Amino acid sequence: MDNRFELPSELNIYSALALRDALLAWVAQQAPSTGSLEISAREVAEVDGAGLQLLVALSQGGRAWRLVEASAVFAEACRTLGLGHWLDPQHLASGETEEA
Repeated sequence: MDNRFELPSELNIYSALALRDALLAWVAQQAPSTGSLEISAREVAEVDGAGLQLLVALSQGGRAWRLVEASAVFAEACRTLGLGHWLDPQHLASGETEEA
């Protein structure tokens, strides 16, 4: 099973319900021994608070996850909403960095 979840290009209120279901199903499929789950935001071209709330909820759900890639749009939204710590290179998977 793939332990990387690729966020869609539209991470917004219009896709939040379907994304929530897909994200929860993916998390449920991951073995507890998988360790930290990886989420890629490299394809995110549109994001709003509702989309980021899904990741905040995941953070509070008891499973560790880390961002492995971030588009410039995703990175800007994170910084704007006080989630810039997700972009810290120490939290990004080794060898992966946010796009400028």
